[in-house]
Amino acid sequence: MENLTLESFKRKVFDFEKSKEWKFAGVRPCIVDFYADWCGPCKMLSPVLAELADKYAGRLDIYKVNTEEEPQLSSLFAIQSIPTLLLIPASGKPQLVRGALPKESLEKAIEEVLSVK
Repeated sequence: MENLTLESFKRKVFDFEKSKEWKFAGVRPCIVDFYADWCGPCKMLSPVLAELADKYAGRLDIYKVNTEEEPQLSSLFAIQSIPTLLLIPASGKPQLVRGALPKESLEKAIEEVLSVK
């Protein structure tokens, strides 16, 4: 898992300053976890995401965005509650998922939404 700043987000996920139309910049599907250090559900979700990052290594990237440190990214995706996950397939539109989902639900979303087996 990697923490993203505004600049690394634009490089690895989507450069919203160059394009208004969604264009994924990555090579593998990814999950972007919008979180805050003080958020209890975010803290519960973090080890689950770490497990999934290991399980799907080389097939899926998992990133984290601290909403307090990167408010511009939070507002770009209208993040109003955390944790919020942005599921980004290699092609197609991203989907927002709010709340700390259980591991089984995340694995199902990884397979169905992101087409990662």
